[in-house]
Amino acid sequence: MTSDAIARPAQAGTIVKAGRVRWAGPWLVAGGLFLVYLVLSVGRFRRMEWASWDLGIFEQAIRAYAHLQAPVADLKGPGANILGDHFSPVIALVAPVYRIFPGPVTLLVVQAALFALAAVPVTRAAGRFLGHARGIAVGVAYGLSWGIQRAVEFDFHEIAFAVPLIAFALEALLARRWTAALLWGLPLILVKEDLGFTLAALAVVVAWRARTADRRAAWTALGVAAGATVFAVLVFTVFIPAFATAGYGYWDKLDGAGTPLDGVGTKLTTLAWVLLPTSGLLALRSPLLLVAAPTLGWRFLSGDDHYWSTDWHYSAVLMPVVALALVDAIDTARRSDRPRLRSYALQMPTAALAAALALSATAMPTAKLAEARTYEKPARVTAIERLLDRIPDGATVEADTTPLTRLTSRCRVLWISGSKGVVPDWIAIDNGSKWAGEDPTVYARQLHPGERFTVVGEAEGVVLMRRG
Repeated sequence: MTSDAIARPAQAGTIVKAGRVRWAGPWLVAGGLFLVYLVLSVGRFRRMEWASWDLGIFEQAIRAYAHLQAPVADLKGPGANILGDHFSPVIALVAPVYRIFPGPVTLLVVQAALFALAAVPVTRAAGRFLGHARGIAVGVAYGLSWGIQRAVEFDFHEIAFAVPLIAFALEALLARRWTAALLWGLPLILVKEDLGFTLAALAVVVAWRARTADRRAAWTALGVAAGATVFAVLVFTVFIPAFATAGYGYWDKLDGAGTPLDGVGTKLTTLAWVLLPTSGLLALRSPLLLVAAPTLGWRFLSGDDHYWSTDWHYSAVLMPVVALALVDAIDTARRSDRPRLRSYALQMPTAALAAALALSATAMPTAKLAEARTYEKPARVTAIERLLDRIPDGATVEADTTPLTRLTSRCRVLWISGSKGVVPDWIAIDNGSKWAGEDPTVYARQLHPGERFTVVGEAEGVVLMRRG
C-alpha cells in the first residue's frame, strides 16, 4: 500500500471531523450563551433585583394558559385579559412547560433558551459566508451584544420569541431560500402587535433580493408584506380592543408625541449604539437593515422617552438584524475594488467581538459574572420569603414590585392601588423608603375605606398586612 493510499483516508477523516466541528460550532456558542443568560437572570431573581412588574404579569397570563383558562393578568387590573394589552398569543407555548415546572424561573429559563437559540442561525450564516472563525466571532458578538444583555437583565418579555424567528428568517434570506424566510417570519404576527410591520419589512427585503432570480417568489413576498400590514392594522384596531376594556392602551404613547426632534440627542445616541459597536456602521450597506426600521420607527416617534434609550428590552429584536446585516455587508464589501473597504470589512467580525467582550467586562450585566454576590442568595431575600410564606395559597394579595414575583405562582396578585374595588385578603409592600408612610395601615385604609388591615410582620423593609 502506498503512502498516498494511506494519506487519502486520513485526509477524508480529517475533513469529516472538521465538518462536524463546524456543524457543532453554532450550537456550542448557543449553549455557552444560554448558561451566561441563565446565571444572570436567575441570579437576579434570587437577589430580588426587580425594576418592573413584567415578570409577574407574564407569569399570571402563562399560568392561566397552563390551566386552560383565558390569559388574565390581574396585575394589569382585576380580570384584565393580556390580549387586550399586547397581542402576544405566542406566550401560550410556554404553558406546557410551566404546567410541569410552575414558577417565574421557568419563564426566565425559556427566555434564556430563546435568546441563545438565535445565535445558531447567526453563527451558521456568518460561518457560511465568512468562514468558520469569523462566523464564531459574529455569533458570540451577537450573543454578548448590549441589546440582548439589557433584555436578559430586564424580566421576561414576549419579544424573546421574536429574536430567534428573525434570526432564522434572515439566515434563510441570505441563503436565498425565499419561502423559508417568509415562513420563519410569519409567526411574528403572534408575538407582538407591532411585529406585523417587521414581517412586512422582511417580506419587502425578500422581494427585493428575489426580484431577478425568482419573480414568483418576489410577488409572493410582496403579497405577504401587504397581508402582514393589513393584519397588523386589524390587531391594533379590532383584535386588541375586543379583549380590552377601553381600547388599545398605548395610543397615548404616540398622542402628543411632539416632533421627531424631541429627545434627538438620546435617539441619535441609541442609533449609534445599535450600529457602531455591533457593526462599525457597515450594516448600513445591507438592505437587511430595513427589517429594523419598524421597531426604530415606533420607538423614536413615541412621546414616551423610555422607548428612546438603550435601557430595558426594546433593542433585543434589533441585534440579530444588525448582526446578519453585517454578514451581508461584509460578503458584498470583500468583492469590492476598494482595498480599504475590503480590509475594513474583513476585520469587522473581530472588531465587533472585541467591542462586545470589552463592554461585557465593564459596562454590561455580564460584568457581574466576576462578582461573588451574583451566585449568592442574600439573607435579606430569605427573610422576605419567610415572611411571604405566611400568606396561604389561593389568597388575594395586593403587592408592589419586590414581593409580587414570590406570589404570582400561587396567589391572585393585584397591583398596589390598582385593585379597582376588589378588597384583598393581604397587602405586601416594600416600604423600605417609607413611601407608604410611617404607618402603612393608614395607607391601606386609604386604598380600601371602611376596611381594617393589621401589620402581621415585617422583614427588610417589606411589610405584610392582613385584612380583619
